[in-house]
Amino acid sequence: MSVWWKDRVVYEIYPRSFQDSNGDGIGDIPGIIARLDSLADLGAGIIWLAPVYPSPDADNGYDIRDYRDIDPKFGTLADMDTLIAEAGKRDIKIIMDLVINHTSDEHEWFRKSRDPASEYRDYYIWRPPKAGGGLPNNWRGFFVEDAWEFDPRSGEYYLHLFHKKQPDLNYKNPKVIEEVKGILRFWLDKGVAGFRCDVINVLYKTSLADGKKGGILPGIEWYKCQEGNHEILRELRRDVLDAYDCFTVGESVMVNLEEARLLCGGTRRELDMIFSFDHLEVDRRTAKYIPKRFKAAKLLEVLTTWQRGLEWNAVYLENHDQSRIVSHYGDDKAYWERSAKLLAVLELTLRGTPFIYQGQELGMTNFDFTGFDQVNDVESLNMNALLTRYHVPERLRWKWISAASRDNARTPMQWSAGEGAGFTTGKPWLGINGNHRRINYESQAADPHSVRNFYKKLIALRSSSETLKYAPFTPRHARGPVIAYDREGEDEVWTTILNFSGKRADLAGALRAAETGPDTGCAIAVSNTGRTALTGRLEPWEALVVTRKKARLHPDTHLVLATC
Repeated sequence: MSVWWKDRVVYEIYPRSFQDSNGDGIGDIPGIIARLDSLADLGAGIIWLAPVYPSPDADNGYDIRDYRDIDPKFGTLADMDTLIAEAGKRDIKIIMDLVINHTSDEHEWFRKSRDPASEYRDYYIWRPPKAGGGLPNNWRGFFVEDAWEFDPRSGEYYLHLFHKKQPDLNYKNPKVIEEVKGILRFWLDKGVAGFRCDVINVLYKTSLADGKKGGILPGIEWYKCQEGNHEILRELRRDVLDAYDCFTVGESVMVNLEEARLLCGGTRRELDMIFSFDHLEVDRRTAKYIPKRFKAAKLLEVLTTWQRGLEWNAVYLENHDQSRIVSHYGDDKAYWERSAKLLAVLELTLRGTPFIYQGQELGMTNFDFTGFDQVNDVESLNMNALLTRYHVPERLRWKWISAASRDNARTPMQWSAGEGAGFTTGKPWLGINGNHRRINYESQAADPHSVRNFYKKLIALRSSSETLKYAPFTPRHARGPVIAYDREGEDEVWTTILNFSGKRADLAGALRAAETGPDTGCAIAVSNTGRTALTGRLEPWEALVVTRKKARLHPDTHLVLATC
């Protein structure tokens, strides 16, 4: 059955890096409004807006001071109303980032909670030092810090699974859940069409006992995917979300497939879909900063697990927390354009709602920073401090962190080859990649063969095909750098073939595995090389999508008729 948020393509905007309208070096909502026509032209049907709430920016907006207002650096509530209205005129819906595991320590609730006698004390998780002194437990946060911060005014510690300026809310307090319901209604009544829910599977802390020793995140067994978390999500769905035509997608920390099914299975009535991370970690060890060799077969294996394991997937290759995919899984040098197009084919021929991150459609690459003094990301800086303590040489630290830093996705959008990349007339809040002189929107919009226009054509193709949107996923081939898979509808089969290497590779084997080829009446629907015939070998970083009609039974004679 067709559902609007399954049919559309989502475009994530990281506001501070998208378009600056007033020359202060920070992107803003008026800047987004000015670029809506370009997003409509691309084919985006939904915008996911990363946080624009008032924030002291300890974690670039994910530390929220006020959930019902707009940070002045981004604009005003009136600007937000205009954005929703103008996007609506272009048939684009808006979803907001919902960050409810924690607030800023500058939020009114937390400031009041520092008084042990305050009615807000139990909005957060406060605990006294252990007998004899010391932290309440051995938990470590996601930013590789201790998970507790001492507050001299209170005489106690508060829990923060992320930055120390991001205290965790206490979901054992029913008042907190009621506050969140009010926040949801506020934005839904303004016309927002849903929420991307930040770290949504760690809300409920079943116990504050010590965690198992030896792991990267001691204590995670007490807060990841707890039954109390599921109860919260069902309550939010029942009491608020079901009254609106909206959807939710959850960022779920370190979930496996079974945990994911519990979060977004249709009968569970919790989330509509989740982001998983496994497909972006096939070349990573236990932490995303420690690399290992990429294997295309492993990527297909992971994709198959999630494509076939969930009722519906949130399909993505980039977001504001990930490396640029052409630098991660592609070749951002010799085969930059071709590998960027291959990755576009990969994403837009998978089953699920596609999420495209700003600049991905241009083939934007990882940053060209040269040292830690240029890095803004708190996670990267904390990881550098941790690796330094373990005596990892600076050269190796920089190699690992520069490849995986969240700042790679946060450098400003490259609109033009000019000064400031068309992003700002002022000093940008984060460095602009020097390759904006050759990789930018202005040059690609006018080039019918550009990466951007390749994305545009693929988005239009997906929109026109029920098979690409809804048909099941079947893996067909994995040998060396080449993978192939099918999307099989009632009357047709779409086969995607991808060569993840800079060398020529076997095409005939992939075609045989997919039971297709020149003699089966198939046609080339997509090629990133201009290929017109299914002969010869796969070119370096070549991507192909071929279609064929299926044989069908004649309703009267029961004879099998070839339809290709």
